[in-house]
Amino acid sequence: MIRFTPVLHVISLLLLLISLFMLVPLGIALFGGDLISAEAFGITIILTTILCAVLWWFSRPRNGSKHHLRTREGFLMVTASWITASAVGAVPFVLSGAIPSFTDAFFESMSGFTTTGASILTAIESLPRSILFWRSLTHWLGGMGIVVLTVAILPFLGVGAVQLVRAESPGPTLDKIAPKITQTAKILWLLYLGLTVLETVLLMFGGMDLFDALTHTFGTLATGGFSPRNASVGAYNSGFIDWVIIIFMIMAGMNFGLYHKLLIGNSRDLFRNTELKAYLAIFTVSVLIITVSLLDIYGGFGKSLRFAGFQAASIITTTGYATADFDHWPMAAKGVLFFLMFIGGCSGSTGGGPKVIRIVALFKLALNEMRYMSRPRGIFRIRINGEPVKKDFLYSVSGFVLLYLFCLMTVTIIVSLFGTDITTGFTTALVTVGNIGPGFGMIGPTMNYAFYHPFVKWVLSVAMLAGRLEVYTVLILLTPSFWSRR
Repeated sequence: MIRFTPVLHVISLLLLLISLFMLVPLGIALFGGDLISAEAFGITIILTTILCAVLWWFSRPRNGSKHHLRTREGFLMVTASWITASAVGAVPFVLSGAIPSFTDAFFESMSGFTTTGASILTAIESLPRSILFWRSLTHWLGGMGIVVLTVAILPFLGVGAVQLVRAESPGPTLDKIAPKITQTAKILWLLYLGLTVLETVLLMFGGMDLFDALTHTFGTLATGGFSPRNASVGAYNSGFIDWVIIIFMIMAGMNFGLYHKLLIGNSRDLFRNTELKAYLAIFTVSVLIITVSLLDIYGGFGKSLRFAGFQAASIITTTGYATADFDHWPMAAKGVLFFLMFIGGCSGSTGGGPKVIRIVALFKLALNEMRYMSRPRGIFRIRINGEPVKKDFLYSVSGFVLLYLFCLMTVTIIVSLFGTDITTGFTTALVTVGNIGPGFGMIGPTMNYAFYHPFVKWVLSVAMLAGRLEVYTVLILLTPSFWSRR
């Protein structure tokens, strides 16, 4: 039987953290004299704090005991946390009048926390800076994971932290880079914070002010894509800024555990990592193909390489930034970008999508089956990082891919029922479940999601959540066995 008390206890503390982060945009609103936005954030903080206090009081451990979260309760808690966080994150949008509709505000907030980058906004630059900062900050909080942040900051939680982080972590496995999961969470967030500072400084060196540098850094390292500019990164028309963001997008799409190994001097694992080599190889080949196809458009190899590298990095890492309207590029370039939408970043990164490790595992499995067909008596093993792969891992990967495709088909059908063409419908499913943001057709890089029916926006919000939490964490709640008393 599922116990709701420990679930509510963790959610209360997580929402308290989110309300504390809202103090930053509140300060920006007050500093800029924007009393309407300041009031919106102030009311949200007060109401959230009261809700947290009530939930904490009724769910607190009794008689000096501690809450211990079991596996099923961990899945419920993680999914409920992201839904609740998105709902609370939407309130300032509504109260400030920036996004009057709660449906639209929830969609924008969910897109932010899940680092999807899909937006319903049309005139972004006309919004108050405090609202735009909060919009981008949701990216940064969701990039490394709001539950991971809670575990890192509040290690005194008497809950199954491993279950929480595993249910939220991107990828088929959870890499513990320290003996305790709380130490792992702290290390990941410190690495994340360090890269945030570094990229912000570099973008300011390239001509951005502090506000623009921070908001674009949030979108880059979280692989989110929200920008305070209508034209996204393309508004700056700067080669230096483009290359800085390209490098950091690629870094954000890598397993953060590898950075820790590099810092402690264990570079050998970096060079023998199968997923990293495949990730960089796919990116490099894709960039070269797109660059060649763009030579007639941009008139030179250097400029073509810059635009090709930026868009390929943006799509494979599921960031969603744009410096050009790639929907009008040649079919060869669009075909490569479409292919990259099925890849995603590495496991343990902030990127979305199926993840490179799963693609590699399935590819090796297919090759292995072909070897077996030609030599039925042979014994063949699948190896990743030089180690044999267990069957349980392959079963998990196969199940994930099947569920991922099921989600794509379901969302495509629902969206198509509301009159969209098949290109728009399928890419909408692909970029929301994959947490990419822009796609092709009516949701291209210069378009948005405002035209969709409110029901579709709620469906897409669920799709973004399912994609961010690796499908299993959300869909498992829909199975009868999850809620059984056994």
